[in-house]
Amino acid sequence: MPGPKQELGTGISQAEMPCSGSVRKRALPGESWAAAGTSGQGITLLPLAKIEELLKEVTLKETKKKKIDAFLHEINSLLSAIPETPETELTDQAWLPEGVKVPFLQVPFSVKGRFRFLSPAELKVVGSYLLGTCIKPEINVDVAVTMPREIFQDKDNLNQRYHRKRALYLAHIAQHLSKEKLFGSVKFAYMNSNHLKPILLLRPQGKDEKMVTVRLHACPAPGLFKPSRFYPSKNNVRTAWFMEQSTPKEGAPEPPTPHYNNSIICDTVLLSHLHFLSSAAADFPGMKDGLALLKVWLNQRQLSKGLGCFSGFLVSMLVAYLLMKRKIVKMMSGYQVLRSTLQFLATTDLSVMGISLAKDVDASLPVLDDFHQAFEVVFVDPSGLVNLCADMTASKYHQVQFEAKRSMEILDDRTVDGFQVLLMTTKPMLRAFDHVFHLKHVSKLQGACKKMQLLNELMDRGGNYVAAALPFVVSLLARGLAGGALLVTHSLPQISEWPIDAEPPKHKDVGPLTFGLLFVPEFAAGTLEKGPQADHPEALDFRTFWGEKSELRRFQDGSICEAVVWQADTVCQKRLIPEQIVRHLLKLHMDIPESSICYTGALLESVIRTGQEASGTGEEAMVSVVFPPIPMKPIYSFHTRIRTKHLLLPSEEKPCPAYIAPLKIICHMEGSGQWPQDKEAIKRIKAAFHLQLAELLQQQHQLVCRPAVTHTDVYKDGYVFRLQVAYHREPLILKEVVTPEGMLKYQDTEESRQLELETLHLPYLTSSLHGLQQQHPAFGSTCRLAKRWVSAQLLSDNISEECVDLLVAFLFLHPAPFTPPSSPQVGFLRFLDLLATFDWKNNPLIVNLNAGLTDADLTEIKNKFVAARSRLPIMFIATPKDQWSSMWTQERPSAQILQRLLVLASESLRALEEQLMDPLNSQDVKMVFRPPLDFYDVLIHLNPNQIPRHLESVDRPLKSFSRGVVKNSTAVKILFPVVDYDPVQCYLQELRDAFSDLALFFYDKHGGEVIAVLWKPLSFQPQPFKVSSMKGRMVTTLNNELVCIPNVEAILEDFEVLGEGLVKSIEARTEKWTI
Repeated sequence: MPGPKQELGTGISQAEMPCSGSVRKRALPGESWAAAGTSGQGITLLPLAKIEELLKEVTLKETKKKKIDAFLHEINSLLSAIPETPETELTDQAWLPEGVKVPFLQVPFSVKGRFRFLSPAELKVVGSYLLGTCIKPEINVDVAVTMPREIFQDKDNLNQRYHRKRALYLAHIAQHLSKEKLFGSVKFAYMNSNHLKPILLLRPQGKDEKMVTVRLHACPAPGLFKPSRFYPSKNNVRTAWFMEQSTPKEGAPEPPTPHYNNSIICDTVLLSHLHFLSSAAADFPGMKDGLALLKVWLNQRQLSKGLGCFSGFLVSMLVAYLLMKRKIVKMMSGYQVLRSTLQFLATTDLSVMGISLAKDVDASLPVLDDFHQAFEVVFVDPSGLVNLCADMTASKYHQVQFEAKRSMEILDDRTVDGFQVLLMTTKPMLRAFDHVFHLKHVSKLQGACKKMQLLNELMDRGGNYVAAALPFVVSLLARGLAGGALLVTHSLPQISEWPIDAEPPKHKDVGPLTFGLLFVPEFAAGTLEKGPQADHPEALDFRTFWGEKSELRRFQDGSICEAVVWQADTVCQKRLIPEQIVRHLLKLHMDIPESSICYTGALLESVIRTGQEASGTGEEAMVSVVFPPIPMKPIYSFHTRIRTKHLLLPSEEKPCPAYIAPLKIICHMEGSGQWPQDKEAIKRIKAAFHLQLAELLQQQHQLVCRPAVTHTDVYKDGYVFRLQVAYHREPLILKEVVTPEGMLKYQDTEESRQLELETLHLPYLTSSLHGLQQQHPAFGSTCRLAKRWVSAQLLSDNISEECVDLLVAFLFLHPAPFTPPSSPQVGFLRFLDLLATFDWKNNPLIVNLNAGLTDADLTEIKNKFVAARSRLPIMFIATPKDQWSSMWTQERPSAQILQRLLVLASESLRALEEQLMDPLNSQDVKMVFRPPLDFYDVLIHLNPNQIPRHLESVDRPLKSFSRGVVKNSTAVKILFPVVDYDPVQCYLQELRDAFSDLALFFYDKHGGEVIAVLWKPLSFQPQPFKVSSMKGRMVTTLNNELVCIPNVEAILEDFEVLGEGLVKSIEARTEKWTI
C-alpha cells in the first residue's frame, strides 16, 4: 500500500501551515488546536495546521469534480444506447462476441434460467463521491446500474443464477463501451476481491486516466426479491446442484448460506445506504474531515483493501452509527470524530457483541444472535438484513481493535508526535509483526477444506476455498500460539483487475497469503507446553490437537500430564519455536506441506551468527577475584575498540595471528585523601595498581596477566580482559590550568574529555543499555545486525558504535506507532526505516533512557535545539545524561556521510522488504550486506591471509587459515596471545595519516577484503606552486603558470609500498575521475 509519505507530499511533516480562515470556522470557539474528545479523558493535541494541510492534500479539487461530472454524463448517455439482445438459456453464451469473457467463475457450469439484455432501468451515483468523502490517491466513483425487472424469473435467488445474470449484464456493457474513444481503459475487477461480485471499471482517455475510476455495480430492480428469502439461516445454494449430483439425497437438510445471501441482498440496498449516510453528513462538516482522517489511518495500516477489509464505506457507516447513538455530535471537528471512532473501536469487540443500525425492531427480522451464528463479525445495516462485516474474519477485526487501542495510547502520550505517527507512518506487515510467514501455494487450502470437511462453507462462498479456510487457519494458529502471541493475523486476499478479454482470475490467483504474529512483550518461548492431567477429559482434546507431538510426562510436583516438547538449544532457536508450532499444526490439521510455508521470522540472523555459540565472557568469575589494598567500587565492563599506534608488518609466509579484542573493564577506586593531586603522580599510582592487580591475579587465581602502565591484560578462556583503574577526581585535575598571573582555572582539554568519556559516560551508557537488554531480549541482536550493516557498507569508522546503540535503543523505548520489537529482524527493518525517514535537519532524536527526562525537559531540548541548530552536530542525539552536547555524534558522522547512510538505508530497506515479501523467489537477504563499490575511485584489494577477522565476513570464506589461538588458560607455560592486532587497521591509520588531505578511506572491519578510496574533489583543483605543499603532488604548467596537481600514479604506488605483503592489487577506476 503506497503510504501518504509518497502520496501526500513530504511538505506536511515539517510545514506548520498558518490556518486558513474559511476552514477554521468549524473548530470550536477559541480552539487553536484540535483538542481531544468530549469525554473527560486527558486532552491531547494534534496540530490543527498539519491536519488541515493533510486534508487539503487528500480531498478532491473543484476543477477535478467538474471533469468527473462531465465524464459521468457521457457514460450515462452511452449506457442508455446499448442495444438489446434476444433471450437465450443462461448456459448458452454464444451471443457474446469474441473480445469479452464472462467475469465470473461458472463452476458448476450448468444452471437453469434464461437471460436477455435490456437497457438499464436507471443509473445512480452512490458511495463516497456524492458525500464528498472520497480521498486521493485513488478516486473511485460508484455507479449503481439497475437491471430491469424483465430480465429476471422466479427462483433467480437460487444457485448463483442472479450472480451469473449480473456478470453477463456487465459483460455485454463492457463489450460495447470498450469500442468507445471516451475510455482509456475498460476492465473488470472483483468488488473488494469477492468472487461473487464482479464490477466494471471505466477510466477516461489520455492524461486524465489516473484521475478517476468509475465503478459500475449492476443491481436488481427494487422489490424484485422477498427479503425473507435471504435471512442468515436460509439456504439458497442446493447441495445436489453444487456437487453436480443428479438427484438430491433423501431427507438431508440443506445448510444455511449466509455469505451467499448477504452478497445478493446488499445489492438491493445501495441507494438506501446513500440516503442514510447523506442525512448523517448533512450540517456536519466535521464528519467529512473525520472520515478522510480515518481513511488515511486505515490505508497506512493496510486494512482498507481486499476481501474482508475495513473499507471506507464501512467506516462511514460506523461514524453514522456513533452519531445515531449520540457518541458523536454534529458540533465535533474532524479530529474529534477520529478520536471518538478510535475510542469506540478500541473498546468494542464486534466479534462478540455485534451492533445494528436498524431503528424500529421488526419482529420478523433476524436478530443479532442469528447473525453471530452465521458470521464472525457483526455490524447490521439500517434495513436489518445486511451484515456489513460479512467477509471480515474475527482476527482482522481484532487487528483493527488492537491498532485503535495503540492509537488511543499514542494520542494520550504527550511525548509523541501523534500526527506523524498515526497518519504519516506506514505500517507494513514486515515492520509491524515480529514474525511473518507466507503460505506460498494457496491452492493447498483446497485439500485443507477437504480435510476439515468445509463443504458447507465452500457452497456458501461460491467455491472460494481461500475465504472458506482462512478463518479456520487463523483460529488454529491462535490456539497453538495462545501462550505467547498477542495477535495472529493475515493479509487480505486481493485480486487485481483484469482486461475484459481475459478469463476471470481463479481463487488461487490471490498469490501467496501472508500471516503476521505479534508476541507479548515479555515473550520468551519455552520449550515445553504443559497440558491437562492424563485422567482429565480435556486430555483427549489436547492429544487430538497436538497429534503425535503430545506425550505423557511426570512433573516435579508428582502430576502426570500431557505435554509437548520443542527442540531448541540456543536463544536463536528458541525464538523460532513459533515456526515449529506453525509448521506442525498446518501439516497435522490442514495437510499443508512444509514446502508451502516460507517462514521469514529470522532469515537475517545468519549474518550475525558466530562460529561458536555465545558462552559467558568470564566476567562472573572475575568480580570475586581481587582484594587490592584499597576497597573498590563496582566494576563496569564495556567493550570498545582501542587504536594501536605502532605497525608490525606480519611475516609474508605465515598468516597473521587471530584477532582478539580486549574487553575493557573500568575499576573505580574509592576516594581517599592519600591520592596525590598531581596528574603525573596519579598516573604513577595507577601504574602501581596495575602491577599489583596482575601480581595478585597470578598468585591467587593462576591467571595469565600482562601489566602495562595504562592497564593490565588478563587472559581467561580465550578472552582477554583489559583492567583499567580509574580515580574519580582525575578528569578534574586534568582540567587545571595555571594562568600567567598565577591563577588556577579549569577548562576542558582533549585529554580530560577522553578520560571522562571512558571512565564516566561510557560505563553509564553501558549499564543503561544492559538494563534495556534485560527488558527486551531482542535488543542485543538488533544492535549487532545494525552495526554489522553499517560496517558492511564500509562506514563503521564514520559513525560510532555508541551512536548505533542509541538509535536502536530509540526503537525499543519509543516504538510508536508499533510495539517494541520482539525479534531482531523486525528491529533491524525499523532501524533502516528510522535512518531513512527521520528528519535530522529539523529534529533532535531524544532517547529517554531509564525515563530520565520529564515532559518539560523534552520541550526544553527541542526549543534549544531549534535555537542553536547551526552550531550542533548534523545528527543530534539527546539522552538524560547528555542533553546538550550529543557527545557520541560530535565528531562524526559528517553531513555527506549521513546523506550516504540515508540513501543506503532506504535502498536496503526497499530491497530487503521486497525479498521478504516475495516467497516465490530466492530470498538472499545477505544482498543488503554487500556494499555497492561502483561509487568509489580506487579499490585496494587485500590478501586474505593477512586479514585476521576474515571469518567474520558476510559471505564466509570456504577455506580459512589456522591463526593459532590458545583456548586453555590454566596451563602454566602459556604464551600470552597477541591482543587487538589487526594489520589492516594499522595500514588504514597510515593511509589516513599520509593522505587524509587527498582522499577518504572506507573499510568493513569485519573481514572486508577491500579498502575503498574516494578522492576529495577540492584536492584535485590545480594549486599555485609552493615548495612547502608539494606532498603527493607534481608540478605542471597551466596557462604558462606553474601549478601543483596530485601525482596519482605515485600515490597509488605509495599505497602499494605502505601495504607491502598486505595489499594484493590496486584497482584504479580511471573512468571515474580526470585530472
